[in-house]
Amino acid sequence: MATLREIRTRISSIHSTQQITKAMKMVAAAKMRKAQDSILAIRPYAYKLRDLIADLTATVSENSGVPLMEGRPVEKTLFVVIAADRGLCGAFNSNIFRSLLDRLKNHQQDEYAIYTVGRKSYDFFRKRNYPIEDHKINFFNWLDFQDAVEISRNLVSLYKSKKYDRIEIVYNEFKSAISQLVISEQFLPFKPDEESEQDKSQVDFIYEPDKKTILNEVIPKNLNIQIWRMLLESNAAEQAARMTAMENATTNAQEIVDKLTIFYNRSRQATITTEITEIVSGAEALKE
Repeated sequence: MATLREIRTRISSIHSTQQITKAMKMVAAAKMRKAQDSILAIRPYAYKLRDLIADLTATVSENSGVPLMEGRPVEKTLFVVIAADRGLCGAFNSNIFRSLLDRLKNHQQDEYAIYTVGRKSYDFFRKRNYPIEDHKINFFNWLDFQDAVEISRNLVSLYKSKKYDRIEIVYNEFKSAISQLVISEQFLPFKPDEESEQDKSQVDFIYEPDKKTILNEVIPKNLNIQIWRMLLESNAAEQAARMTAMENATTNAQEIVDKLTIFYNRSRQATITTEITEIVSGAEALKE
C-alpha cells in the first residue's frame, strides 16, 4: 500500500502534467484559429478558379490536348497521405492510416506507391516496409504556399512521366473544433468538380487564345491551390484534434487528482485514528 508521502508526490506530479496539457491546449487553440483564418482567406479565390475551370471544361473532352485531363488505363496508383509532423493529437493520424490501409487491401504492392506528407505518415509506412515514392516532413510549423507548389509540381511530374496512372490524396478535412473527416480525393487525372459543373455560368464567354491553351495554364495553378487548401485543412484539423485531446487529458488528470485526494484523506484519517487508538490504549494500560 502506498504511503501518504508517495500519494502526495503522485498528486503533485499529475498537477504538473495537467498544467502542461492546459498550456498545449491553449497553443493548439491559437494555431487552429490562425489556420481557420487562412482557409477562409483562400476559399473565395479557390471557388472563382473552380467556376472558371468548370466553364472551360464544359465543352472540352478528357482526351483533347490537355495532358493533365487525359485519362488512361490505371495500372499503378500513387497515394498521397497527408498526416502530422507530431503526435499528441488523438486519433488524427491513426484514422488516416486506417482509411488508407483499408483501401490497399485490394492492391498488390507493385500496383501502388505512397507519397508521404508529414513525419508521422513517413515513419508509419517506412517502418512497415510499404513502397514509398517520396516524402516531405517537418514543415507544418512553418507552412508556406511554396510547400504546396513543390508537392504539386512533383505529383504533376510523376503523372506526366506516366510512372503513375492515377494520383489520389488522403487527408483530414476540418469540419469543426470537435470534428474532422478523412477525405480521399482524386488529384490526377484532373476532373472538374461536379457541383461546379452544375452551377456553372450560362454566359457564353469568349476566351483568348482558346480554351485548351488556357486550361493548360490554369489547371496547374488550380492544382497548387488544391494542395494548399488540403494542407491548410489538415493543419487546422490537426490543431483541433490536439486541442480536444489535451482538453480530455486535462479533464482526466483532474479526475485522477480528485480520486487520489479522496484516497489520501481516507488514508490519513485512518492513520490518525490508529494513532489515537494506540495513545488511548497506552493511557488505559498506565492506569492499570
